[in-house]
Amino acid sequence: MAADICGILLAAGASKRFGSDKLLHPLPGGTPVALAALANLRAALPHVIAVVRPGVPILEHRLSEGGATVIQCVDADEGMGASLATAVAASGAVTGWVIALADMPYIRPETIAKIAADLAAGAAMVAPAYKGQRGHPVGISARFRSQLQGLRGDEGARSVLKEHAGLIELIDVDDPGVCQDIDTPDDLRPVR
Repeated sequence: MAADICGILLAAGASKRFGSDKLLHPLPGGTPVALAALANLRAALPHVIAVVRPGVPILEHRLSEGGATVIQCVDADEGMGASLATAVAASGAVTGWVIALADMPYIRPETIAKIAADLAAGAAMVAPAYKGQRGHPVGISARFRSQLQGLRGDEGARSVLKEHAGLIELIDVDDPGVCQDIDTPDDLRPVR
């Protein structure tokens, strides 16, 4: 059952390439980038943990208002691996995680729901693919908990996914949002 799957929203980056706090930057419709990503994740999963860096009270508050359990990663400067390890450690007894990036606001909730459903049905690892390109978010089962909790550096789950590449189930989706992140202000327009 997808209720045993925890959504993780990684929102502890420093937005260095964007030039300002991209996660609070409004999309063309007015919703901040991170809040749009959270809304899509929450539409598919009831339990979402958002990981932030210390010193971002406005982001913390907005994500909490959006329905996430917000936790700080004091080691956020170590990179995405530390943030993911922090979230996994805080998630409790779940059967798996759908790991989403807060700078990817265009992923459709139905794509997230498909990943969660495959995890709940017993898949070890799941990722969406759009026109042959693997995207986000990724689903990882709880059998990889210790590896995820040991992550450091800026690769996030990449090393775990690479080590177990043969276990990744790709789901073809008609959702260009799975491959579109926001790194610069020019990226704010969704791909059609």
